[in-house]
Amino acid sequence: MTPRLCEATYVADYKIRLRYADGVEGIVDLLPQLWGEVFEPLKDLQRFREFTLDAELQTLSWPTGADFAPEFLYAQTSQASP
Repeated sequence: MTPRLCEATYVADYKIRLRYADGVEGIVDLLPQLWGEVFEPLKDLQRFREFTLDAELQTLSWPTGADFAPEFLYAQTSQASP
């Protein structure tokens, strides 16, 4: 089952606070994940901040076409939660 991402809020640098329907929430730092052709443009902080919550895909996406697997973000958020 795909985790249902409900909210995504920019925090600072490459950090985003994510909240899921099941109550899991936390701040993820995506800078270490910004490598490779599709993610490289997001190292520009202004472009990184252009993310949106894609309700259909249940993940973050960017106008550049980049996105992360919802399961990956959920796992990163779960690890970041206290």
